[in-house]
Amino acid sequence: MSLKKNIGQFPDAKRKTYFNTLSNYKNGQFQNLVLTPALAEGESMLKVLWNFFGKHPDTSPKFPIPFVKTALKDLSPHENVLVWFGHSSYFIQVNGLKFLIDPVFSGNASPIPGSVKAFAGTNYYQAADMPHIDVLLISHDHWDHLDYKTIQQLKEKVNKVVCGLGVAQHFEYWGWDKTKLIEKNWYERVDIAEGFSITLTPARHFSGRLFARNISLWTSFVLQTPTKKIFLGGDSGYGPHFKDIGEQFGPFDLAILECGQYNAKWPYIHSLPDEIIKEVQELKASNFMPVHHSKFKLAQHPWYEPLQQVSLLAETNHIPITLPKIGEKVNLDHLENTWPKWWEQG
Repeated sequence: MSLKKNIGQFPDAKRKTYFNTLSNYKNGQFQNLVLTPALAEGESMLKVLWNFFGKHPDTSPKFPIPFVKTALKDLSPHENVLVWFGHSSYFIQVNGLKFLIDPVFSGNASPIPGSVKAFAGTNYYQAADMPHIDVLLISHDHWDHLDYKTIQQLKEKVNKVVCGLGVAQHFEYWGWDKTKLIEKNWYERVDIAEGFSITLTPARHFSGRLFARNISLWTSFVLQTPTKKIFLGGDSGYGPHFKDIGEQFGPFDLAILECGQYNAKWPYIHSLPDEIIKEVQELKASNFMPVHHSKFKLAQHPWYEPLQQVSLLAETNHIPITLPKIGEKVNLDHLENTWPKWWEQG
């Protein structure tokens, strides 16, 4: 696998001509709805990198992360379930259709082999374990969300891909059938089947697989099914878009929100635990599930801190929270579950 192939491909001239007509695209880059510096005021990338490679306790677990073996290919089509695979990868079967979100099964979240390796116990699930997928959703093109090796292994299993503008260019470069690819802008809707729709909604983040940033769009999704409404958050710092999405599309049965790889040095592009509680409230979500944790070390906080903090905050604010182990089935028809604090084991 060559690095060039892994990186993918920049949007072509036809795409860029169209992008230039859009209000959220300027000077060759997609834009956040509000000013979003990569780092907090007074921070520099040199200082951040120096600190990153310093000593920080418990950034990786001392024991293998526990997981549950679920035979995804043997699920009853009548089950409405969610199965999380660690970090931001998860599978949803609802009302008979199957969705896969940001799958990363290669064992690392970097273009450099052997770097940013998955924690022990988190890489049990592979592309071969996936059933046929009706819709593959990609929130943005960062390495920990768009994994070349995984994507190629899924090629024959996926009916449609839904992603933000520009991300489909990677799939085309990797040999995917163009008729399978649907790329849209924020607030555009895709009708999947009767009673099913996916609406792309804003996120506060950025994109890029090497040095060129923001040439493709990052997004969240509103998944509407005949019986459920689920918010798929992608990566996002806190911002006014959560309230706007809640008012326009809420209430939600479940919000899946990133919680992890945050730092006060980059507070605008990843949400801090207390901000996640505000996001749940503003989205008008009845329940939420934190993701973006417990598989890769991409920040300096203890690996268990995101779950420890957000679960305590949810309890304090009387907000239902969903906290499965990797591979454990979440019954979407009965979210009123009490989840053990598996991250405290070992």
